[in-house]
Amino acid sequence: MRHWQVFKNDKTNKNQIFTNQFFEKASGAKFAPMLFVVLSIIFLSFVSSKAQNQQSSDLSKYGVRIEPDKRLIVVMASLEAAGELKKPLSKQGETFRKRLQNDLASLNPNTRQRLQIFLSQYRRLHPDRTPEQMLAAYVSLAFALSPVPDLQDPERTIDLPADLLEVLDFAPLVREFYRQSGISANLDEYYKLYQAEGDKMRTSASKMVLELLDYLHTRPQTTYIEKIKVETTDAKNKKKLQKIETRERERRFFIVPDMLSPSGTVNFLNVGDDYFVIVPPETDLSSSEARQAFLRFVLDPLILQNAKEINDLRDGIRSLLEERRKENREIPTDIFLAVLRSVSAAVDIKQAEFSKIRNATADARRRIETARSDDEKKNISAELSRLKAELADESAALLSEAYEKGAVLAFHFAEQLKGIEESGFDISAAFRNMILSVDLEKEKQRLQQFAEARKRYNERKQQRKSQRTETVARDKFLIEKLSQIEAMIRKEEFEKADEELSALMQEYPGDPRIFYAKGRVSSLSAEQATDEAIRDQLLGKAAANYRNAILQATADTDPALIQRAHVSLARILEFNDQIEAALREYEAAIKLGQADKQAYQEALAGRERLLQKP
Repeated sequence: MRHWQVFKNDKTNKNQIFTNQFFEKASGAKFAPMLFVVLSIIFLSFVSSKAQNQQSSDLSKYGVRIEPDKRLIVVMASLEAAGELKKPLSKQGETFRKRLQNDLASLNPNTRQRLQIFLSQYRRLHPDRTPEQMLAAYVSLAFALSPVPDLQDPERTIDLPADLLEVLDFAPLVREFYRQSGISANLDEYYKLYQAEGDKMRTSASKMVLELLDYLHTRPQTTYIEKIKVETTDAKNKKKLQKIETRERERRFFIVPDMLSPSGTVNFLNVGDDYFVIVPPETDLSSSEARQAFLRFVLDPLILQNAKEINDLRDGIRSLLEERRKENREIPTDIFLAVLRSVSAAVDIKQAEFSKIRNATADARRRIETARSDDEKKNISAELSRLKAELADESAALLSEAYEKGAVLAFHFAEQLKGIEESGFDISAAFRNMILSVDLEKEKQRLQQFAEARKRYNERKQQRKSQRTETVARDKFLIEKLSQIEAMIRKEEFEKADEELSALMQEYPGDPRIFYAKGRVSSLSAEQATDEAIRDQLLGKAAANYRNAILQATADTDPALIQRAHVSLARILEFNDQIEAALREYEAAIKLGQADKQAYQEALAGRERLLQKP
């Protein structure tokens, strides 16, 4: 069975393809229609090769590994050679694409043509699919093949998903491409490039893993004990005897960096006990659909362990699903999948809300401690209460969307998670009671119950969208004006530039970009001053503007501008022999890293220069 879903990621506002491929056994289990994890998934005869790089212990102890897959590199490279699936890549992906195209320039034209013909025919079969959606089937194919260099088909194909079977005949072309292209000579080097991009994701991967596990007060089940009936022959009477043997299997979650994945996409597949989430470079895993993939890795064993209790709710859950299917026939009828999707959505949404409230509460407490009056304290408390109400509306809206897509118990689990938040109990210990406490009649009314909260959220969302549109227009005008003023500065029309900037400050009060530009005008004017008193006055004015640029900066301010402001201020302080103050500014600039490479190098040189002074 294959489950395919397309999500719009509200966190990043990017379209993300979230592909679930579950390879299941066709027989043997009472709950075979659902148990796509552990119990009833077919084991492909080939699995990923052993990790070539030592994994961070912080991740590996949770079953998480970050490593590329050579099969995927080859399959995606073959698609690039065909050039039929045009898709935008990340900056690093585009750079790699150019290198790959150069490396494949001498590919046999006949091989390239056969690749193109196959992809062209596939595209005609699915005219309504986007390149990202079509690509998902080929990603699945990559993980169904044996390791390089063989890249053989799986031994069993009868149970493979229909979408994968459609592209299985592409496998011989992949093998031909591997032999003809010479990609094998570069594959190890490509792997290192992919691994380097994967290593950059380690911080956000750790954040994702630890945030979700901390919220659930649990750890993933990284091994699974399988009980298997085996027949033996009694040595004396030669009778056949049955006995139960246990086998321990390892469960793993792979984060697979892929240079050739379209920017903003996340593909997820589950093969046997291995889970793969395939992401392009620079993906922030902590705020992407990779969260949902990891949650399924964590929660699948709980679904399996409570299969009987879930099955007892079969008729009620199916009734809820059929009601949703009246509006969306793509929603699966699998009750176990519905429970998994419900609890995954609830955890994803409620953890985000919980984290925001916790941070806001801590900030409010700090502000109250330093507040000077009771009215100020009351205003801070009221602001916190207002934020909590808005976050509750947001969660209600997101849960409603999940409910409409088939997560029909999402509201129930969201309510149950409150107990986990307050008690600190491990979700694995509480999950059975969560299932037993389901009130199916109550779940029928959820959309109506939270309709007002959803309406309030959507109204605020639309209002913010309008405000952003207005802000973008205003910002565009400011950028154009600053560009014109920069032309004046290059012509050394400093007085005129300063007048224009002062006028802009009336329209954009406190904008750090204007403060920085005014600082530059004063600094450059000071360089031309012949009178020391005028020079010092201009430098003082420049220092004040640079300092204001730093103080008025927000989270949206370009770090490069802040870094340049620190360095420019440090130079003035150094000129005035204010060594300690200058050193602090250089240090502040260095902490921003290479936001602006030139400013960073100047900060390093400035610090070294000051430290060498007696």
